[in-house]
Amino acid sequence: MEGGVVKPDKTAFTDCWRISWQKPYIMRLAFSAGLGGLLFGYDTGVISGAMLYIREDFKAVEKNTWLQASASLLIISMAVAGAIVGAGFGGVLNDKYGRKKSIMLADVLFFIGAIVMAFSAAPWMIILGRIFVGLGVGMASMTSPLYISEASPARIRGALVSTNGLLITGGQFLSYLINLAFTNARGTWRWMLGIAGLPALIQFFLMLSLPESPRWLYRQGNVREAKAILEKIYPADEVEDEMRALETSVKAEKAAESSMGDTLIAKMKHIWGNDVVRRGLYAGVTVQVAQQFVGINTVMYYSPTIVQFAGFASKQTAMALSLITSGLNAVGSIGSMFTVDRYGRRRLMIISMFGIISCLVVLAALFYQASEHAPPVTSLESLHFGANATCYKYVQASQPSNWNCMTCLKSSSDCAFCANGKYGAGACLAVTVAVKGMCGAEHRTWYKKGCPSKFGIYTVLLLGLYIIAYSPGMGTVPWIVNSEIYPLKYRGIGGGIAAVSNWVSNLIVSETFLTLTETLGPADTFLLFAGFSAIGLVAIYFLVPETKGLQFEEVEKMLQKGFRPKLCCSSKDEDDAVELN
Repeated sequence: MEGGVVKPDKTAFTDCWRISWQKPYIMRLAFSAGLGGLLFGYDTGVISGAMLYIREDFKAVEKNTWLQASASLLIISMAVAGAIVGAGFGGVLNDKYGRKKSIMLADVLFFIGAIVMAFSAAPWMIILGRIFVGLGVGMASMTSPLYISEASPARIRGALVSTNGLLITGGQFLSYLINLAFTNARGTWRWMLGIAGLPALIQFFLMLSLPESPRWLYRQGNVREAKAILEKIYPADEVEDEMRALETSVKAEKAAESSMGDTLIAKMKHIWGNDVVRRGLYAGVTVQVAQQFVGINTVMYYSPTIVQFAGFASKQTAMALSLITSGLNAVGSIGSMFTVDRYGRRRLMIISMFGIISCLVVLAALFYQASEHAPPVTSLESLHFGANATCYKYVQASQPSNWNCMTCLKSSSDCAFCANGKYGAGACLAVTVAVKGMCGAEHRTWYKKGCPSKFGIYTVLLLGLYIIAYSPGMGTVPWIVNSEIYPLKYRGIGGGIAAVSNWVSNLIVSETFLTLTETLGPADTFLLFAGFSAIGLVAIYFLVPETKGLQFEEVEKMLQKGFRPKLCCSSKDEDDAVELN
């Protein structure tokens, strides 16, 4: 039977592949639905590289600093704003029309957005395409793990839902490969953004041949169809036990409905009066908000920019190094598949948060050292290119002898550093095409985002460690928790609320990152994220229970009784489950 806590003999991942080999239909469902994660991951990764070229393609934007900042923020944030709406409506659509139709609608929206962006003639068209893409990504982000969860046996549910996380990170890795492949192609960013429509099209046609979620079908009264699907997923001797568990759960939910009505407003009112749903939301929203406020999507959206902050001026080099961090993210997701059903969701998140906080603190220290030891700016170097080429801020400075590369870049977005040698003194020059050409003509390196630094390579290594700490825990587990912690009747709307909280947090973090780096500097910005991560760690400790190996109905019972926090699961991982019997 699905229920109860199952002790893995070796690893739950091995168990997952054994069951999937016996029932290949399970893996077909998981990977087909998990393509929604690929769309999610590709979108978050591709825009970071595309933005480096979009500014150059539209001359009006390139010449206007304010337009550069506004267009960048709008192009990135409109997708996130669309995802907030998509996740919110996705929750309602999931409960009313089912998981399958919601995924297919997400594919259509994503495909339309990708085509609009690829053929954009002006920045506003890119923004319109990003809104469509965001709507699709928002719906897919909460529907795909929900669909996989409801079509998975409990003992391997975590590993199967982790396939969605694997495909998210795989999509990010693919986006960086695509970015790198098209750096010298005509229509660079159009290929980067337009090719995203292909996986959406593939998933749409794959979903046509797949069934609806068996739990949603049972909830709608399609008992015979639900049983036929369960027979393809479970061993024959477990199907009847699962059907009885579903019958008990649905009867209890319908009994509760009779006292509250079935409208969206009635559901929302009932949520806060229902201990199970409310406590589930405490946990679900906590992990989703914490996932964003560790700063991960600043790394994914602005990865090439962060690498440039670390002192790598070349766009191609920045994207190549970003590809490495993205690859580590994908590898970490595979690690989650190995461990999430063996060691538990809660333990992985707590360990992950400790690693994230440590990396962010060390990253802050490295960026601080890079700033303090930046190459100096000298009058001789600056005037070498002529008074008109020198940045006006440097000319007006009361103590220009104290300036270094970082002082130059922070003084104004109209200033850049032209390095003479790898770490030697350089010039603070005006940002114009002509002056940049003069710098390059003397085989010097032009720095606009960061400064040449001996600490640069260590910063990239720390970013890699940060990704390794994040990916197996906070990267994939929040989506697993949200796919299994709500009662069936509220699973769509509960997952939708949590997904909205994720995307709202994403919007806040991504919108403020560049402003924070300009105001506080990269060092203090990463230190701020370390503080947010510490708060998230405390919230997870007190609000998030362990759901490893529990049947959905057992999760409900655990939340009904209330959750008593423990640091990590001991060798007696089954204590909570035993108390339910």
